[in-house]
Amino acid sequence: MKYYTPLALLLAMGLHACSSTTSTTQSPSQTAPVTQTAPALSVPALPTDPFIEDLLAKMSVEEKVGQMTQLTIDVILKGNETTVVDAAKLRDVLVNHHIGSLLNVRNHAYTIDQWHQILTQIQNVATKETRHKIPVIYGIDAIHGANYLAGSTLFPHNIGMAATRNPALVNQSARITAIETRASGIPWNFDPVLDLGRQPLWPRFEETYGEDMFMAKTMGTAAITGYEKNGQGQDFTVASCMKHYLGYSLPASGKDRTPAYIPEQMLRELFLPPFKAAVEAGASTVMINSAEINGVPVHASKYYLTDILRNELGFQGVAVSDWEDVIRLHTRHRVASTPKEAVRMAVEAGLDMSMVPYDYSFYDHLIALVKEGTISEERINLSVRRILALKKKLGLFENAFPKPELKNRIQTAEFDKVAYQSSLESITLLKNEKQTLPLAKNSKILVVGPTANNLGALHSSWSYTWQGSDESQYPKKTQTVLQALIGKMGKANVISRAAADFNAPANYDVAQLKRDAAQAKAIVLCLGEKAYAESPGVIDDLTLDANQLALARAAKETGKPVILVLLEGRPRVISAIEPLADAVLMGYRPSTFGGAAIADVLVGDHNPEGVLPFTYPRHAGDVLLYDHKNSEEIREDVPNTYGNVGFNPQWQFGHGLSYTTFQFSDLRVNKTTFGATDELQITVKVKNTGSRAGSKAVDLFSRDHFASITPSAKRLRGFSKVNLQPGQEREVSFTLTAKDLAFVNQQGQWVTEPGAFDLMVGDQKTTITYQ
Repeated sequence: MKYYTPLALLLAMGLHACSSTTSTTQSPSQTAPVTQTAPALSVPALPTDPFIEDLLAKMSVEEKVGQMTQLTIDVILKGNETTVVDAAKLRDVLVNHHIGSLLNVRNHAYTIDQWHQILTQIQNVATKETRHKIPVIYGIDAIHGANYLAGSTLFPHNIGMAATRNPALVNQSARITAIETRASGIPWNFDPVLDLGRQPLWPRFEETYGEDMFMAKTMGTAAITGYEKNGQGQDFTVASCMKHYLGYSLPASGKDRTPAYIPEQMLRELFLPPFKAAVEAGASTVMINSAEINGVPVHASKYYLTDILRNELGFQGVAVSDWEDVIRLHTRHRVASTPKEAVRMAVEAGLDMSMVPYDYSFYDHLIALVKEGTISEERINLSVRRILALKKKLGLFENAFPKPELKNRIQTAEFDKVAYQSSLESITLLKNEKQTLPLAKNSKILVVGPTANNLGALHSSWSYTWQGSDESQYPKKTQTVLQALIGKMGKANVISRAAADFNAPANYDVAQLKRDAAQAKAIVLCLGEKAYAESPGVIDDLTLDANQLALARAAKETGKPVILVLLEGRPRVISAIEPLADAVLMGYRPSTFGGAAIADVLVGDHNPEGVLPFTYPRHAGDVLLYDHKNSEEIREDVPNTYGNVGFNPQWQFGHGLSYTTFQFSDLRVNKTTFGATDELQITVKVKNTGSRAGSKAVDLFSRDHFASITPSAKRLRGFSKVNLQPGQEREVSFTLTAKDLAFVNQQGQWVTEPGAFDLMVGDQKTTITYQ
């Protein structure tokens, strides 16, 4: 068996790999740091395409601006109907206003037949009734599976996929999502999210791959390749959309679409590399951060959208706004004095397409700006050229219509198997005192709590509806935790009054819990968060709500073992009740087969193998990440008495238990001193010292002893996973170079400075020196 670092794994999957520093450098002398200077600024030009240039030459300003305008499906639907297209509205959109892109659903997911009917009507008008027969490009948020295709299997959200430490699963899930999305007739998917989950209050935390840059870069690259390059041709691929460029996930307040304050050094070292890797992996499009950085709305920033995105990263694809964000330069950010000025700022900054989404304001203002000479037609041509190139790349000029023969390629048993495996590998055992788990299948248990019998809590955002809270939309194969436990242990062994409604009083009945517990040997207490997406998921306090905490206290008072199962999209603080739980299982948002996977782990049919992709805070006011600065660990609780106890999370990044035990040993590196051109081969032995087979995630960290920018306590440099039988020992290998240990210095350059570094895996540590 071969053990892959993420770099090697991506290469094995045929992905375009990049170094963890995302930089290319020349080799300096052995005594100088590895550095990279910023490239000269020059907007990368698309290769000249005679077909596109000929089409551009024939188009009017109105037709060009129409291509830059994206409207939501509501503008073409009849009355309050969810799937009935109004022919007159559709012709007004496409023939009179030349709109080039549509998106979204109304209210809920559509069946494959509904999608084919809607998209066929759209393309019939676009390709047969408009002057240049330019097809529409339709976009959708297929975030964790084809979530707007009724009946489709959904995968764990990204936060759970990162817990698997398995990029191959991320790649497979993206391939499947692409197949089902394209079978629907949709060629453009607004995914993956490359934002870093470093602000746990943020309601889109569950859509991230966690707090670490290297993790986001590795998993994001695997997803993009799955969407765009699965080797099966255009019928089975979609254009991916790396989002949300840039720094969206670190709002100072924790509230969605609110300002971030990010130093340039941090922006370049942590937030930019996943996007650079995505560009190198071939991402076709990018969606812009809805908010602002250091007082500058990203939609209005030529520095972010042109200087960095185009000139530094070399991105040549389409840049699309997020929902209604152009006019918000006027209405919210207040950097544009009029809506027309907002359009000018966004287009001049580098935006190609505006997700308006309900009206023609962007279209009207941009036409006026071109005709009055404020914006040149050549600037418009630049964006339209990119949009037409994307449509051609996707084969839309050849055939823009949904293909009936692809209907039988969706919702297969093979797809379900991958989703089930993804859920199994994501489930993370955080605590297990006195071997409380696994449960005996013939034991009688009490299952309580608001997430026990609720499908939305398993899925959350982008699940058949935007908020994921409509229980009627979930396919019949989806089981709640309660239903799955009944299936595993038998109805006679499961006591529960848990209601499907998250807020139902029955879910919080402390007195009833105590009465029912008398008949049970253990209590499975299912807590966490209801379904939410984006701003409706905003909270003011990370602490789990009082009603749920009261349930935990009541469960403890029964004297029965308490197994806490958490279904949540972000780490909710549970330090007040964690000591009351004998075992804690983290489910994240495991989706369609999440209930079944949790039941498998609880009864021991699957040995848990997930590990945390974020630092789980102990206190709401003490959110310190794994790669914190050393000085953040210092506390002076007594004057002039310093203690190294400032980093005290509930559970650390990478934490995850198993029903077996593992031991690391013999961490070695082929060179204890190395230069700029050397490759370091790092090996470590992993042994299963327990009594059952299991999988162990292996995270490789580094720590710089001294540097010109204060070094982090540690940084993730590689990860892998190994399957071991009882008593079996294997060696896991990683490869690093000097560039993989780099950071961004005060001059904005990637640099590896001479000096000593610790390399760490588990409890093993070795020191190397760069000369």
